[in-house]
Parts: sequence; structure tokens; C-alpha cells
Amino acid sequence: MSDENRGTGDGRETASTVGEVASGVRGGLAFLTRLPVGADERDWRRFRQFPAAFPIVGYLVGAIAAVPFLVLGGHPAAAAFAYLLALVALVGVTHLDGVADLGDAVAAHQADPAGRRAVLTDTTAGVGAVVAVALVVAGIALAGLALAGLDPAVAVGIVIAAEVGAKLGMATVACVGTASHDGLGAQFTRNADRRLLLGPILAAVPAALLTGFSPAALVAVACGPLVALAVVRWAERYLGGVNGDVFGAVNELGRVVALHVGVIAWIAW
Repeated sequence: MSDENRGTGDGRETASTVGEVASGVRGGLAFLTRLPVGADERDWRRFRQFPAAFPIVGYLVGAIAAVPFLVLGGHPAAAAFAYLLALVALVGVTHLDGVADLGDAVAAHQADPAGRRAVLTDTTAGVGAVVAVALVVAGIALAGLALAGLDPAVAVGIVIAAEVGAKLGMATVACVGTASHDGLGAQFTRNADRRLLLGPILAAVPAALLTGFSPAALVAVACGPLVALAVVRWAERYLGGVNGDVFGAVNELGRVVALHVGVIAWIAW
């Protein structure tokens, strides 16, 4: 084969690879955000096979959600509230629904795994759901107040790192979790394994460097997968495996923990 022909073939392969990555990211944006990206079934299928799309989407969500800390830095309460509104506008409340369902499942402490899974499908919100959602929303708002008191560039770095870490947590669930049943969770876990977790980790590395020599961004990114491992362990013991609610809860819990730990690390450094 001539050098010219080899060059053409490599170009097609590169274009195909870039196209597959772009397709997976489009699928991730359609699934994880409310942005009108126009994804189709092919994008959704590629996203389920490409866990690195989770943290990649986290960069965009974090960058947009962090804007209030740049424009409202002198008004901490306004910046914190605008940050909360930005998150709701960007990602909706789907993941909070996972927090609510897991809150009720945790509250059903005398139920076996089948009983707890039945609680997850119950459309009635119990006390566990209310408390869990209230804690998460309050946690985000209070973290926003703390971030508004920092240098805007630092606040933006921690917000992006926390969002990337939260999405890395979701990728961790996909790669290490076992689905409890053939539902939404299974569509991710059956297409991923532990070896594919390297891709999301590499994609998250730049986010860990956003606060320079301070470890704030690094620990914020690390919180996502650590929370994920803890929730996956609980889910496999008490639910018989992971499901869509676990993915959503890991995203919300990972973000809250990452924001607060990131702020503490910056102040303590």
C-alpha cells in the first residue's frame, strides 16, 4: 500500500474516532442536561458505551453554572441563589428524584432488598425523600455562599472540579456497579466494566488542576468517585444492585460533598 493510501485510511479512522466521541458527548448532553443538542438514538447508544462522556459533560455544566460567581461576586446571597437556579435550569430535577427515592429506601430500614426496590418505584414521597432532598438543596446553597466569599477564579475552579467529579462518580457507577434489574442502570453497567474507568479518570485530570498548587480542585474531583463507591456498596447490599436512582443520587451527593470539601481544602491550604 502506498504512503498516500495509508494517509487516507488514517484520516478516515481519525475522523471516525472523533465522530464517535462527538456522538457520545451529544448523547451525554441530552441525557445529563436540558440543553437542546438534538441527539438521536445513535448518540444515546454511543453514550452508554463511552463513560468518558460523563466528566466531559461535567466541564460544560460546571462552566455555565459557575458564571454567577463571576458576575455577582460582590453579592454572596445572590450569587449562591443564582448558582442554584443555574443548576436547575441546566440539569433539571431528574437527579434529585434519585436522591428522593434513595432517601425513602434508606428510611425503609426493616425492608429486604426487594422491599426497598419497591419503595423506589412508589410515586409517593415519604419523609426520607423530603429530608434527603432538603439536605442536598441546602448543601448546594450553603456551598454557594462559601464559594461567593472566595476569589471568583477559585470559585469557578472548584465549581467545575466538583461537577466533573460528580460526573466521574456516575461513570464509576457504570463501570463498577452491577444492575439490580433490567432497567436504566443496566443499560450503562452492561456496556461498561472496570477497565473503561481509565477513560473518565483521564478526562477528569485537567479539572483537578484548576486551583493551581492548592489541592482544592483535586480533592473536589476525587470526592465524586469516592461517594460513588460508597453508594454502590450500599446499593448492592440493600438494593441488590444499582439502578437509575443510584446514578442520580451519586451525581447530587458527589457534587455537594465536592463543593464543601473543595472550599475547606482551599481555606486550609
